[in-house]
Amino acid sequence: MPTIAVLGAGPGLGLSIAKRFGREGFSVGLVSRTAQKLDGLVAELASGGIEAAGFAADVTDATALAAAVDRLTDRLGPIDVLSFSPSAPGDAALGPVAVTDVTVESVLPQLKFYLGGGIAAVQQVLPAMTGRGSGTIIFTTGGSSANPGMMPAFGNIAVGSGALRTYALSLHAAVAEQGVYVAHVPLSVWIGHGGPETQPDTIAEHYWDVYTKHEGAEHPYVAMP
Repeated sequence: MPTIAVLGAGPGLGLSIAKRFGREGFSVGLVSRTAQKLDGLVAELASGGIEAAGFAADVTDATALAAAVDRLTDRLGPIDVLSFSPSAPGDAALGPVAVTDVTVESVLPQLKFYLGGGIAAVQQVLPAMTGRGSGTIIFTTGGSSANPGMMPAFGNIAVGSGALRTYALSLHAAVAEQGVYVAHVPLSVWIGHGGPETQPDTIAEHYWDVYTKHEGAEHPYVAMP
């Protein structure tokens, strides 16, 4: 049974991605900051017949993240797909700052969150993937990473997530010949606010499509009013 690790798991898109891959026979490892939240997500997946387990870790803590991934692989087996979609609602240090007001101090937490977290996650799975010649890594950011001018009020976020985008696209080119597929999905959508195209289950279909087709490095999802 293949395994997907969802880093940044939550009750919205992360859960929908877990369900979509779970329906295709994947076991699911969920990684999030809060163990209590994970318990509920695992229970919901289990109620649908999906094997799942949760592991608490902050993506900005490389040591804790490594330990969580070790526990995940011990429990569920090698990670075939890594979905990196960090989210930290309510974290004041990661609040948006307009591009005209950006400071180094406002950008550094975003870089640690997006780029630092993404690199730390990749370090935990890439050696095994290249070793066996297969694996998929999908990075998620907001649409401002690929089109920074679209939301100037999110200037610091665009810088941090844009750095992760650059890393993702570079990694795509570097490991393709080793059998590892890396993709970046910039989301231009207010998830859950609008019609069916904004709903997490609909967006999760986009991720399954990216995974099954393995075509190209970047796959924007746009559902803006």
